[in-house]
Formats: sequence, C-alpha cells, structure tokens
Amino acid sequence: MDIRSQVSMVFHLDKCIGCHTCSVACKNIWTDRKGTEYMWWNNVETKPGTGFPTLWEDQEKYKGGWEKKGKDLRLKMHGSKTGGLANIFYNPNMPNLDDYYEPWTYDYKHLFTAPEGDDQPTARAISLITGKHMEIEAGPNWDDDLGGSPVYAANDPNLESLTENERLALNELERVVFFYLPRICNHCLNPGCVASCPAGAIYKRGEDGIVLVSQEKCRAWRMCITGCPYKKTYYNWGSGKSEKCILCYPRLESGEPPACFHACVGRIRYLGVLLYDADRIKEIASVPEDELVEAQRSILQDPFDPEIIALAKANGISDATLASARNSPVYKFVKKWKLALPLHPEFRTVPMLYYVPPLLPVLAAVKDGNYDVTEIADAGLAPMLSSLEKARVPLRFLASLFAAGNAEKVTAVYRKLIAVRIHMRASRVKDIPEAEQKEALAQGNLTVKEAEDIWRLTSMATFDERFVLPPLAREVAVEAKVDPSTHKREVGFGFKKAGERKW
Repeated sequence: MDIRSQVSMVFHLDKCIGCHTCSVACKNIWTDRKGTEYMWWNNVETKPGTGFPTLWEDQEKYKGGWEKKGKDLRLKMHGSKTGGLANIFYNPNMPNLDDYYEPWTYDYKHLFTAPEGDDQPTARAISLITGKHMEIEAGPNWDDDLGGSPVYAANDPNLESLTENERLALNELERVVFFYLPRICNHCLNPGCVASCPAGAIYKRGEDGIVLVSQEKCRAWRMCITGCPYKKTYYNWGSGKSEKCILCYPRLESGEPPACFHACVGRIRYLGVLLYDADRIKEIASVPEDELVEAQRSILQDPFDPEIIALAKANGISDATLASARNSPVYKFVKKWKLALPLHPEFRTVPMLYYVPPLLPVLAAVKDGNYDVTEIADAGLAPMLSSLEKARVPLRFLASLFAAGNAEKVTAVYRKLIAVRIHMRASRVKDIPEAEQKEALAQGNLTVKEAEDIWRLTSMATFDERFVLPPLAREVAVEAKVDPSTHKREVGFGFKKAGERKW
C-alpha cells in the first residue's frame, strides 16, 4: 500500500442558495486579468441545465476523461495510441469561445461624449477580445434559475437516462424544479488533464494532491482542456498559458480555507484531508460503471487504523496531517456516513470533490401549481421513504449525475437524509410517532447518534469544524530537514519522482 494524503472537499447541495458569492470571490482574486475574463474557476450551474461551458457533460462531443478498453484505461480524447499525436496541432474536440461566451464590457465613454440630441445615449456592448461592438448572446450563467427553459434545461445530457414522460414532466412550468450545482476543479486522483499534457506542465503536489499548472513549462498545446471532462482548465489568450483552480493553495498554506469556501453564504462547503492507497488508483478507476462509487470509497483509508497510520508515516505524512485526517468532515460525509457522492464518476478521473445530493427537490410537493408543504406534513414524513420514485427530480437523473447511473447508491443516500429529517423532527417537534422514527432510522441504516452527528455537521458546525486544514507540508518538510522539491508527485496512475513522466 502506498498511503498518500489528499485535500478533499464536500459540497452540501441542500444548502446552496445559488447566490454566486463563491464565484465572485474567486473572480476578484484570481481571474481579473487580461485573458481570464471568460474564466470561472468556480461557477454555479442550475440543474437541469447545460452548464458552463455548454454541454460540458457530453463526452461524445468533448472526449474528456478516461474510457475502459478491455482491461486497460486510456484517454478518451486519444481513441488510439496515435490519436493524441494526430490531434496535437488540430484538436476538433476542444471547446471554442462560443461554448463559453465572448467576454465584453460597455462603451461607457459614449454616455459622456455623445452629441446633444432627443434620444438617450446608451452604452453598447464591446468585445474584450476584438474591441468591436457586439451583440450579447451568451454569458457565464445564461440559463441561471432555468432562464430560457426549456431551451436549456431540456438539453441537459443527464435527461437521457429518463423516460419521455419524466423528461416532459420535469420541464412542465407548473411543476418546474431545479437545484444548484457549484463546481470547481475536482483535483482528481487520476486527472485527465495531467495525463494529456504533452509538455508535462500539469502535476499533482505530493504533499496535498492539489493539481497545478507550471506556467514555465506550459506550451499552450491545450490538450489539458480536452483531457479534463469537467472543463475546469482554461486557456489564457492573453498570456498564451493554461490556467485552472489552484484551490487557493497560498491561503491553505497560511491556514485559511479557499476564497470560495470562506465566502460561501449557505455554508455548504467542507474541506479536509483524506488518506488513500495510490497503488489502487488504476484498479478502482477500471471497475464497471455501477461499481465506481463503492470502488472510490474503498480506496479511502481509515485514519484511525494503526497499520494505515504506520504506512502513512513511512511515506512522510506528518502526525499533524494525520490528526487533520482523523477530524476531517470530508471523511465523515464520504466514508463514514456514505452521504457524499462524486460528480460523474464514469469519467474515471476519481474526483476528490464530493456532493451531498439535494433533499428538497425530492421531497417537495406541488398542489394546484403551487408549492405545498401540508401534503407531506399531513401524511407524515416516514411514508416518503417508500415513495422516492415519485420524487419531483427523478432519482435516475440524480444517479446520472452522482453515481454513474447506479440509482441504488443515490437511493441509499436519500434514505439516510430523510431518516435524519424524521429523527430531528420527532425529537424537536414531536409530531411523528416513535415507531415511524425507528423505522426511518432502520431504513436509513443509521443509529440515533449518527443521525444527530449528521444533523450537527450539516446545520450547526462551526468554522473550524467545516474546514479542518492540514498544516503546511512544506513547513513540515523543512522541520524534518527534507527538501520539498524531492517529494514524490502523482503524474499517472501512481507516483513517480519529481520531474519524471509516465506517458
């Protein structure tokens, strides 16, 4: 076993209010320079919807991530051993500017210099790329809150898993339902961007697994943009280099969480350390699609296990980092309670950003075209455990997002979430019979303590409980008189010494 540490994240979607504060916080710090106008390292999408860039989930179009061929994994973008070389000078699968949007400003000067007249002068849109007047036809949140529905929502690739009646019902305006999906770089264990870069400019930091782009080595091949199925690597047309989310590592190294985490109004974000076995990356990324969620959970190791602790220390992981792993809220959500799921695990990049699916769109009821809470309250919440198939957002849609189509994994999560809600309502409001409360906990496979712990971490967690930051690995290395530049780093399915490549 090759035990490594990874800074990982959980986003609790039931608490996201779609305010985009996280996006603005990131934008103000990292992407306010020439060439980055269209970049949104953090963006919030409305689901159902086509996302940003448009239809990023459609890998038949963009060829991102990995695919299984026999017993081997290969980049989907290559298609064959010579495919990557053939596309190095012309890449037909890379998103173009129209798939994002053409950034613009306004001709504010005209408001002051326009000659006197009977009409009111206006500030027309001007392209930040060409400097010419333009018509605005798209933007970073063009379909926010289902704006333009069903034009955008109806084209969500995840709807392909639904029946025709379910797709139509989901887009009927009198019962329309949506939720928000915040996205940043997943800092995957098996990142397609790292494997696809011909210049070896992208790498994972050995001390915390953050994926970074070396601006010195980058030669603007832009294969990383195609290789990332989540489209979280961008090309800076001003500098001629690729850029991406760096998980605000300068903030992490000073003991602060990333800007988008710190600014989050809904407090949906959690950050902590996970321990994993690097020797098993290829193995768990190669299992059949319906087994990917459980396989990804299995690679995560118990930070309380003495054997795992010994192996971690042998790999140079400090006691302080191990202590962070034991207190990690991410470990609790992902491994202990099995509430958080990876986004599109079928891309086989083993993403390290997990999501707790939203409960409200599933439980919400509509009566005469209006949101109605009495239908649930009158019937009691426990019957909802046996009627998840009637959810306003079909579970197959959510399974397509978070479980590679395995609806059983999503159903198990919702049974736990509903059980927590029933237990806390029974404890606080006391309007649910004890028998129903026990039945809900049994179906959710939860104990009373687990249900209360989930409720506390979801609703009452303090700042320090949500963000359990590991100590600065470079400082630990200095204290141990170890040169950080010689630390191992991941470049393929496993680890190589710094500077080596695995093609």
